[in-house]
Amino acid sequence: MTSSLYAQRRARLAQQLGADGIAIIPTAPEHLRNRDSEFLFRFDSYFHYLSGFGEPNAWLVITAEGHTTLFCQPKDLEREIWDGIRLGPAAAPAALGVDAAFPVTELDQRLPKLLENRATVWYPFATHVGLESQIDGWLKAVRARTRYGALCPDTQRDLCSLLDEMRLIKDAHEQAVMRRAAQISAGAHIRAMQLSARMLRQGEDVREYHLDAELLHEFRRHGSQYPAYGSIVAAGANACVLHYRADNAPIRDGELVLIDAGCELDGYASDITRVFPANGRFTGPQRTLYELVLASQEAAIDATRDGVRFTDPHEATVKVLAQGMLDVGLLDRHKVGTVDDVIANRNYFAFYMHRTGHWLGMDVHDCGGYVEPSEIGHVSERRDPLSGEVIKDRPSRVLRPGMVLTIEPGLYVRPAEGVPREFWNIGIRIEDDAIVTDSGCELITRDVPVNADEIEALMRV
Repeated sequence: MTSSLYAQRRARLAQQLGADGIAIIPTAPEHLRNRDSEFLFRFDSYFHYLSGFGEPNAWLVITAEGHTTLFCQPKDLEREIWDGIRLGPAAAPAALGVDAAFPVTELDQRLPKLLENRATVWYPFATHVGLESQIDGWLKAVRARTRYGALCPDTQRDLCSLLDEMRLIKDAHEQAVMRRAAQISAGAHIRAMQLSARMLRQGEDVREYHLDAELLHEFRRHGSQYPAYGSIVAAGANACVLHYRADNAPIRDGELVLIDAGCELDGYASDITRVFPANGRFTGPQRTLYELVLASQEAAIDATRDGVRFTDPHEATVKVLAQGMLDVGLLDRHKVGTVDDVIANRNYFAFYMHRTGHWLGMDVHDCGGYVEPSEIGHVSERRDPLSGEVIKDRPSRVLRPGMVLTIEPGLYVRPAEGVPREFWNIGIRIEDDAIVTDSGCELITRDVPVNADEIEALMRV
C-alpha cells in the first residue's frame, strides 16, 4: 500500500484531535522469549494502521495541524548485520510520507518540546504498560517550563475512542487484503481435511499436530506472515474445549475434528472454523448436529445486513439452535418448556455458551464498540436467569457497509445425565468472515465448503 493512504488516515485523525491537540502512538514492544531469544515481533495495530511501518522501537506523534513526527531506530551497521536493515530517520520522510523523523534515542529529549503549548494529549489508554508514566514524565518536563511562559496540556484523552471508529469501517484496500487472507486460510483448511482422510485411509497414525503443520505450511506458502492466532485443532472430545490448542492427541477414525484457524496477511486477520469427519464420512448423529449448527449459521447470515443490530445475527442463531435442541433431545421439552422458554431462561447455554460473532480486522478480535454511539445513554436493566446478576443493556451497534465480522454458531455436547449418548463428546462450530454490504453480507471464506456432502466429496480426493 502506498504511503498516501496512511497519510490520509493520519489527516483524518488529526482533524478529530481538537484545537491544539496532539496524539502519541507507540508501536508494540519486543518481548524476550528466553535468555537472548525474542518472540517474533509483531507491530502494534494502531501504530501500523497510521504508518505502515513494521520496525520495533518506534513512535508516531501527530498534531491537530496534521504534522507527523516519527521516532525510529537509528542506522547502526553492527546491529543491522545481526537484526536486519533499518529504515532510519533520514529515509523515513520520503518512504513513509511523514513530515519529520528522528532517532528514537532522542524521544525523551524532544517529546516535552512537542507537548509544549498543547491543550490535549491523546494516547491509547491501557494498551502499553508504562505509557502513562512516560507521558507523565514528559508533562512534568513541560510543567517545569511554565515559569518561562510554556503551557502544559491539561487534558488527557483516550486515542482508542477515535481510532476504533476509524478502523471499524474497512476501506477497499483493507477489504481486498482480507479477501486474500481468507482465500489462503480456506485453502489451508481444505488441505488439512484431505490430509486427515488420506492418512487414515493409508493406516497411518494421525495426530492433531499433523493437521496444524499442514495449516502453517499453507499459510506461509502463500505469503502469510504468521497465523492470526493460535490455531485450534481439536479431535473428538477436545472440540468441546472452546480454546483448545493443537496438541499430540490422536485423530481417530469415526471422530470429528474441529479446526479454528486463520492466517494474518499484511496486518489483517482471517478467522475460519470448520468441522469434518476425520475419515471423510459423517455418522448419523454427527450429521444431525452439524446440520443444526449450519441451519443456525444460515439464519445468522440472513440477518447480517446494513441497518440491523449487531445482536440480530446472534438472536437468529439462538432461535434455531434452541428449537433444534428440543427437536433432537438435547433439551427435554417436558422440563424446559417451549423454545421461547428455552431462550428466556437461557437453557441453551449448556450447549452454546458464546456469542455468534465479533469484529474482525487487524486484530482477530478487532477493535470497535458494540454499542451504538448515539444511543449509549439508553440503558435498560435485566436479571440474568442463570447467574442472577443484574445486567445493564445498551442498544447494540447498527451494522454498516464496510464492517467486517465473524458468524460462528456452535454446539458443544459433553457427557451428562439426560443427554443422548450418541451426541456425547461432539463439538461443532462453523465460522465464516462476512463483510457487511448495502444488500446483505459478503462471505469471504466460503472457498472452503460448509455443506456436509461437499465436505465429504472433497475429502475423497
